[in-house]
Amino acid sequence: MALIGKALALARSLRQLPVSLAWRLDLIQEALGRIEARQTASIEPGDFAGAEFKVSSQWGEDGIIEHLVRHVPIDRRIFVEFGVQDYRESNTRFLLAHRNWSGLVMDGSPDNVSAIRRDDLYWRYNLKAESIFITAENINEAIASHGVQGDIGLLSIDIDGNDYWVWEAIDCISPRIVVAEYNSLFGSDPAVSVPYDSAFQRHRAHPSNLYWGCSLAAWCHLAAKKGYALVGCNTAGNNAFFVRKDVLGSLPERSAGEAFRPAQFRESRNPDGSLSFLGPAAAADLIRELPLISVLDGAMTSLAELHQSAIVVPIGQQQVPHVS
Repeated sequence: MALIGKALALARSLRQLPVSLAWRLDLIQEALGRIEARQTASIEPGDFAGAEFKVSSQWGEDGIIEHLVRHVPIDRRIFVEFGVQDYRESNTRFLLAHRNWSGLVMDGSPDNVSAIRRDDLYWRYNLKAESIFITAENINEAIASHGVQGDIGLLSIDIDGNDYWVWEAIDCISPRIVVAEYNSLFGSDPAVSVPYDSAFQRHRAHPSNLYWGCSLAAWCHLAAKKGYALVGCNTAGNNAFFVRKDVLGSLPERSAGEAFRPAQFRESRNPDGSLSFLGPAAAADLIRELPLISVLDGAMTSLAELHQSAIVVPIGQQQVPHVS
């Protein structure tokens, strides 16, 4: 019986080992992030390339956000982020753990939200997680129903679809910093988005997985209407950062053309879902005939139409259409 008891105790300890290791790895990541945060503390305002570092974000967003919260006065350390999957990789996890912010995260998958609620992070910090398929019609109620309203620190938007239309609809909060994903295949100048469809899902919209979201210029148009300034993009070429103009301070405002970075990653898919590793020109060609809408005047267009009146200007090794 003693041997059986020891065997059961060993089995229980082995079951806990992966959880313990994951927790300890999180602590190591956070510690390294704090070291990098101190090392980048003297970076000049707006030097995003110098500020970048990754702890929990997909690319270098952790460092850029850390840089911004040093320069933007934050009265209420609250964030909202949607499109977080299981929250292991996100733009706000380091804010939560490093600066002890509180926040609301949302994802369309109940399984992902269940995973977030099982995470140690969920009881250690003031975090709320909601399973909801976000639309322009439900976003304000989804946020406000959790008691998040008015002036907050940060909003992060990454739903790979109706992103433009969702931020356009949001009026229950006024974040000081906004992180918004842009589709670099749409180019630096055209202010375009996929047309609004409340049921839009990227993987169903086109098998290439490339038809989603909006351009950087579209974000700039919307940001200006809402009182925000573009302050930069990450070097990976997918996230733009905006600061509310009343708290811009020493951060330099940039135009879409100045801040634009072409995507450095290759995420195109074959019809079977496998990666096809296409370069930007070949990737854009896959979606060139699909409908886009100009956010300036509501006119329907496409990459094919935009390219017909465009001069192609090389940026590094990439080629990005500049509409004349």
